[in-house]
Amino acid sequence: MLQLMGVILVVALAAAEGEAKVNKDVFGTTAGGAQVDRYTLENNQGSVARVITYGGILTELLVKDRDGNLGDVVLGFDNLAQYENENPYFGCITGRVANRIAGGQFRIDGQDYKVAANNGPNHLHGGLVGFDKVVWEAEAMETDRGPAVQLSYLSKDGEEGYPGNLQVTVAYVLTNDDELIIQYTATTDKATPVNLTNHSYFNLAGGGDMLGHIMTLHARYYTEPDETLIPTGRILPVAGTPLDFTKPASIGGRIGRIEIGGYDHNYVLDNGGRDEPGLAAEAYDPVSGRVMELSTTEPGVQFYSAIHLDGVKGKAGATYDAFGAFCLETQHYPDSINQPGFPSVLLRPGETYRTQTVHKFSTR
Repeated sequence: MLQLMGVILVVALAAAEGEAKVNKDVFGTTAGGAQVDRYTLENNQGSVARVITYGGILTELLVKDRDGNLGDVVLGFDNLAQYENENPYFGCITGRVANRIAGGQFRIDGQDYKVAANNGPNHLHGGLVGFDKVVWEAEAMETDRGPAVQLSYLSKDGEEGYPGNLQVTVAYVLTNDDELIIQYTATTDKATPVNLTNHSYFNLAGGGDMLGHIMTLHARYYTEPDETLIPTGRILPVAGTPLDFTKPASIGGRIGRIEIGGYDHNYVLDNGGRDEPGLAAEAYDPVSGRVMELSTTEPGVQFYSAIHLDGVKGKAGATYDAFGAFCLETQHYPDSINQPGFPSVLLRPGETYRTQTVHKFSTR
């Protein structure tokens, strides 16, 4: 059975239902010869989510606009080779630790650990071969809320420099209420840092830039970053700064005032860090009418305005440039393993890491 934050859902393989709610096909073969499968989830509203076992990547997410037309609202590629060789983390599961670890090092119980410095001096999104670059085991399911696929991966002791055998499970559920639920669980046999997220790039218009999207972030504070985007340890108010989205505002309205060229900031959520998902953000595209409400159990969210995209050749001949999408990466704060004043990312034997994020789609 698949358990969603305390609610046990009855599950069965889709083939037993007689309706093609979950379909499986082969997406490709990795350069190393591993088969990569694709799972297509379709709810009773006609919305579609497609997930591949390489990186647990959400490759497509089709939801309706205000006129009832389906459109793909996430960036990605048409083929596996690009995901292997060119992917700026489109749609993937990032870990063992998402975001940055200062200097690529940390200490647990008096022992020092060194991980790859793959982002300037810092460690980013799990390292050289993070969870975004491995092939996951998968099982198609039907829940009483909609179709699902459950992914699992064993990250072995020492992988990318991290301690402990970490067993990870990620479930994607496309509910009949047009929610995409992502639930993460993990257990370990040694103390280790864990901070998982999904790194989807969203564009609710289905193309072009997203500067006209209206964003609301339920966060009155952010973690002040240094020049390499590592938190200084200070938690500052957004009031009076271009980071303030406590009231709805266009993403492009003040983006020119951001020194680094756009948004790439961790917000401290007003409703985060709870057992059940709290409302974190809303994004609205006035042209298509699509709305995405984001809720999470995580204490933070990294708001990224795709400032580093530059002529990336994507799906169906599209070209992705800076500001072509936004990311809302629900997570613990960057460098939490080295910041004792932040919520802890340390998982110990006998504990279960469990978080959930909900993307709710509608129109207005």
